[in-house]
Amino acid sequence: MRGNPLRAPIPSHVPPELVVEFDAYDPTGVDTGFHAAWHAFSTSGVPELVWTPFNGGHWLATSGRLVAAMYADDGKFSNRLLMVPKETVGELFFSVPSSFDRPEHTPFRMLINTVLAPKLINELEDEIRQLARSLIAGFKSAGGCEFVEDFANILPIHIFMKLVDLPTSDIGKLKELNDHIVRPDGTMSVPEATAGLHNYLQSIVEARLGGDGTDGFSRMINGKVEGRALTVEEAVMLATTVLQGGIDTVSNLLSFMMHFLATSPEHRRQLTDDPSILPAAVDEIARRFPVVSLGREVKHDIVYEGVDMRAGDMVVMPTALHGLDERQNHDSMRVDFSRTERSHSAFGQGPHRCPGAHIARLEVRITIEEWLAQIPDFELARPDVHFRGGVVGTVDALPLRWDPAPAVTRQEGKVESVS
Repeated sequence: MRGNPLRAPIPSHVPPELVVEFDAYDPTGVDTGFHAAWHAFSTSGVPELVWTPFNGGHWLATSGRLVAAMYADDGKFSNRLLMVPKETVGELFFSVPSSFDRPEHTPFRMLINTVLAPKLINELEDEIRQLARSLIAGFKSAGGCEFVEDFANILPIHIFMKLVDLPTSDIGKLKELNDHIVRPDGTMSVPEATAGLHNYLQSIVEARLGGDGTDGFSRMINGKVEGRALTVEEAVMLATTVLQGGIDTVSNLLSFMMHFLATSPEHRRQLTDDPSILPAAVDEIARRFPVVSLGREVKHDIVYEGVDMRAGDMVVMPTALHGLDERQNHDSMRVDFSRTERSHSAFGQGPHRCPGAHIARLEVRITIEEWLAQIPDFELARPDVHFRGGVVGTVDALPLRWDPAPAVTRQEGKVESVS
């Protein structure tokens, strides 16, 4: 959305004291620090609920409390529209079941669970680990890599393509189409990109619908919704939703995590010295580096938190503003694997909580384990790393470097370097 904020007039029901000049897709300072930009905004004294004229005009939840509450409350805040601007993107992007509220959402969500249920995902652990280990071994001796392209854009996407039995040769075009939806740059419209994904999946769905395939897509689209089979259109949209989740979010979470670890030898040592902290570390990383900012549509005229909101108003809930809220997490910018309490919405809240949360956590944990086992010490190859906003925050590129000389051994749950 950069360069095209689509400013809107301020509605008469919005009090002037709640209006802020702020672009949720391009926060001030985002180029040099995505999460720092959001934290600076949240600590600038803004009210918990504000209105911005950018991106068609919408409400913006600025506190962790409201971000979590609004994600969970589809009685007041409908999933019908997920993105702003409402007229140019929101109304043109429709997702099954993400654009549904309960009860319509529930049976479709159950079908997605047949693909991403924790028990099924745990069966992929060895395959994820072998791929991670192989990727790292492939560039370890070079003493450096471009992490986004050499690892983050490969591991989660290849595992997903394997899960749903799609050719990895198609990853490039699928990622490009998805980028035009969540980070549009004007070279392709959101409807064109969405149509591209639908067209790609149409023949695949038609070939597998009614069959007895065991891949993730086949199991999902051949399930029942309230006792009936899916239509081809429903199956294509359901497959599109799962595909989009599989090719973007985890890649960016991994990139933000590795940017941090490259700059913090202390945290790397904590992870290698005591692998038992990994579950807490993964949750802390999710809290500190959330990447998604989705929208909701106000269902009915309401007074919410003392604010007059009208039916049809849009509200955006940046997940970063929950994990980085000082009222929810003390010293929120500090990564602390030993926090006894942490609060975040990195994977959403309520009935629409991200169904891929388990595989995301698994891939983050395995990446930490396998990377530090082979490359325990590394750093940024250059300091000028750039970031982008959008529906999903992004690390543009992440060049890393290390000394390729030391050998590495694994010793009973502990990683040690030896010369």
